[in-house]
Amino acid sequence: MNCPFCKNIDTKVIDSRPIVEKQAIRRRRECEMCGKRFTTYERLETVPIMVIKKDNTIEPFERGKLLNGLIKACNKCSVSIQKLEDIVDDIENTLCSSYSKEVESSKIGEMIMERLKDLDEVAYVRFASVYKQFKDIDSFMNELTELKQRI
Repeated sequence: MNCPFCKNIDTKVIDSRPIVEKQAIRRRRECEMCGKRFTTYERLETVPIMVIKKDNTIEPFERGKLLNGLIKACNKCSVSIQKLEDIVDDIENTLCSSYSKEVESSKIGEMIMERLKDLDEVAYVRFASVYKQFKDIDSFMNELTELKQRI
C-alpha cells in the first residue's frame, strides 16, 4: 500500500480489525519512510450498486460522495467522523443486501435523512434544505414544524 503522504511503497500494518458485521477490515498503517499513519479498508468486491439520479442518469454508488455530503451537513456540529462512517456503512450494507442493484437517489436521500434525524437536528435540517430543495420559507418552516413535533 502506497503512503498517501510521501508515496513510499513500504508501509506496515499496526492495527487490523473487522468492521461492518465482518464485511470489511479496517487497517491502520504506518509509513516506514515518513512515519505518518493512515487508515485503509479492505472490502469484498461485489456487483456495483447503480444510482438512478433525478434526471434519470445512472451512475455507480460512491460511498465517498455520501460521506462528503454528511460531513457538509454536520459541519460545526458535534458529530464524529466515525459516526458518519457508521451511517455510510449502514446505508451501503442496506443497499447491498437488497435484491435490486439499482436504487433511486431519492431512496438514499430518505435513508440519510432518517439517520440524521436521530443523530443531530441541525445536520438534519441542513441536509433536508439541500435534499428537498425548499422553494420558499413556508416549505422550510413546515419541515421544521414536523421535526419539532417528532421530538
